[in-house]
Amino acid sequence: MTHVVASGCVDKKYQECVAVCPVEAFREAETYLVIDPDECIDCAACVTECPEDAIFADTDLPDEEEEWLERNEKEAVNLPIAEGDSPVLA
Repeated sequence: MTHVVASGCVDKKYQECVAVCPVEAFREAETYLVIDPDECIDCAACVTECPEDAIFADTDLPDEEEEWLERNEKEAVNLPIAEGDSPVLA
């Protein structure tokens, strides 16, 4: 199992989740974050830190957010590791 950043993060990019991730699983796109499923250890530390409630376990992802499971997986391989110090967009 892994965790997934969904649409609630678009144009937000809060960094609280990045700061608590013990394995640098977050990757940074221009206007949102994704989680690299190959790095995520399923600790769930990020879930409660997300002010937008945009992080879900892949098995709990709402149906309307299903596309984000694939987006996280496919986009993470081409994005830089989120450093936790990027400006918040909101």
